[in-house]
Amino acid sequence: MVTGIIGRKVGMTQIFEDSGEAVPVTVIEAGPCPIVQLKTQEKDGYQAVQLGFGKQKESRMNNPKRGHLAKAGVDSSFVLREFRVQSLDDVAVGNIVDASVFSEGERVDVTGTSKGRGFSGVVRRWNFSGGKKSHGGEQDLRRPGSIGASATPSRVFKGKRMAGRHGAKRHTVQNLFVVQADPERNLLVVKGAIPGPPNGLLLIRKAAKTPKS
Repeated sequence: MVTGIIGRKVGMTQIFEDSGEAVPVTVIEAGPCPIVQLKTQEKDGYQAVQLGFGKQKESRMNNPKRGHLAKAGVDSSFVLREFRVQSLDDVAVGNIVDASVFSEGERVDVTGTSKGRGFSGVVRRWNFSGGKKSHGGEQDLRRPGSIGASATPSRVFKGKRMAGRHGAKRHTVQNLFVVQADPERNLLVVKGAIPGPPNGLLLIRKAAKTPKS
């Protein structure tokens, strides 16, 4: 049984419970995803299904990808991703995986790539408070200050929080609650926020860990 799907982030909104409480939710376009390839224990050393998602012009595909999709009988797929499975009994190449693999009330893990924010200073990247705003500190408002390296150890330790590239990293948010599942429109509505911008690529899997009650 396939326990994951590829999707894209539509955006955030809110819904209201019967009590009137506003719940922040993220809307995800989940699938449909054709099965492009099966990975077997005998041939590949592990069991997995390769899913496709999205549309891509044939003229934009290279020959290996075009032949790979043609062998599976799939017209077009913008991205290909693999999902591990326990058994391959109920799946076959060409089958369509949609949002029906999830149900309302279920928990899911969602993986996305956070927004890239370029080269950022320590105030934005690490939430430093900055320097003094008076008494001669006008030039130190957003500087990092001392990095603590003197004659000993005469170097800067690895991992020191300094300015640098910010964002554009892969993150997984675990145990998000599925508020609504609409297989007819290929939509999932989950409670909470998900990394990435609108239209960002997402991998949605059944939760690996059950939350503590």
